[in-house]
Parts: sequence; C-alpha cells; structure tokens
Amino acid sequence: MNRVSVLCVLLLLGSSSGADQNNDQSQSSPETFNVLERSQSCPSDVHAVLRDMSATLAEHRVRIQQLQEVNQEQAAKLKEQAAEFKEQAVKLREQATKLRELEVKTKDVDSQQQGQAAELSSLKTRTNVNENNVASLKRDKAARQVAFSASLASSQVTFGPYSSHTPLVFKHVVSNIGNAYNPNTGFFTAPVRGAYHFEIYSCAQGQSTFSTGAVLVKNGERTFMAYQQQTGGSSSAANGITLLLESGDVVKSAFLTKLTGAEHPSQCNDRCRTLSSL
Repeated sequence: MNRVSVLCVLLLLGSSSGADQNNDQSQSSPETFNVLERSQSCPSDVHAVLRDMSATLAEHRVRIQQLQEVNQEQAAKLKEQAAEFKEQAVKLREQATKLRELEVKTKDVDSQQQGQAAELSSLKTRTNVNENNVASLKRDKAARQVAFSASLASSQVTFGPYSSHTPLVFKHVVSNIGNAYNPNTGFFTAPVRGAYHFEIYSCAQGQSTFSTGAVLVKNGERTFMAYQQQTGGSSSAANGITLLLESGDVVKSAFLTKLTGAEHPSQCNDRCRTLSSL
C-alpha cells in the first residue's frame, strides 16, 4: 500500500508540472531528470500491482467459494447428524418405555413367582401331611389286620385242676397276624382302637368232682365264659364275644375252677348263655 501511495503522489506531481516540463527540462539538473524518468515508469508498476491484487482476489474468491462449499457440506452433515440424533432420541425413548414395561412385567413375574413359591410351599406342606396321613392309615390298616389262632401245647396232655383261676397260655400258635398275641404270656394287646371278636373252645373228660371252663378277661375284668360239667364221658364248652378295645387294652383267658354260688353257670346267664355277631 505504501508503494501505491508513493506512485500516486508521483503521478500527481507529474501531471501538475506537465506544461512547464519542456521549458524547464533544459534548465533542470540531472537529479530532476532522474525523478521525472522514474515517474514515467510508475503506470507499469501500478498495473503489475493491480494484476497481483486481482490474482490474489481471485484466489481469495476461489478459497471463499471452497470454504462456502465446505461449510455447506458440513451444514448438510450437521443436519444429517441432527436427524440421526433425533432418531436415536426417539429410539431411546422407545427403549426407555420398553424398559419400564419390562420392569413392570418383571415385578409381576416376581409377584407371580412369590405366589407360586407360597403355593408350592403350601402344596409341599399338604403333601407331607397327606403322606403322613397315608403312612398313618397304612399303619392303622396293618394294625387292623389282626387275627390269631392258638391252642395249648401238644405236650400238655392234662391241665389242672387248680385251686384258683389260672391264666391260660396258648403256646401253639397257628397264626398271629399283626403279632398282637404274645404266646409267652397268653396276653392279647390291642394295637389300635377298634372292635375285636374273641372265641374260646374247651374240651375235657367229664367227672363229678371238677368242671371244665374258661373265661375271657379284659383288663382284669371277667367277660363271657365257656363252662361245662358232667359226671362222665367227654365234655366241651365254647363261647364268643366282641369287645370294643382301646389301644393298649389287654385280653387274656383264664382256666376256671369249680364254680359255686353266683359264679355257677346256673346263676350267671349274662356270661354263659350269650349271643354274638361279627
């Protein structure tokens, strides 16, 4: 810019002194002549500067156009990214909604699982109770399957007489289902509460001095008896009774001596002359 200003000043100086230049030329010194000579070459330098400036300006325009194109591309990319961000935001909102729905479903599933766990625990408890009941029923059923048949030992040809009532121990056991009868003591112990039927049979040689008979005893209390007395020949007696026993009740049989008074069969119809049903 300084160069341009200097050239312009020189041009102005040259134009103002154009009329007198020829008159003074002869009178001017060699230094003045050199200045004028330089002033005449100024227009060519201005054109060169203008050309340079035009080229630079053109370059700047091209650069500006390039920058504008880059800016437009970047603006388009920014718009695309903004659209993508919006889509991602929409997707994120949708995913957040789905996540909340999944959380609600998870809570529902947890509640259902807790309810199912409670039901399963209740079912297990009921199953255990049912299993215990079944086991108890099986035990009761096994306990109710009680039956036995027994007789005096074959080595005992004679039995008695005795001066008092003597327990009878039937050691020859034919069957003992449920093992409620003890062949060592002659005691039958009820395993469970229920109705039990007993029958007793006796057989002996008759004679006038002694009688033949036996009585069933429940927990120490006499019940029905089988009694017979005759002077000769063989005699036999039998009777049966159904008893309601509690678990642990004991029934046994006892040999009867000669009965007198209230115990004599003629005086105890409630024990000798009986009727039973099974």
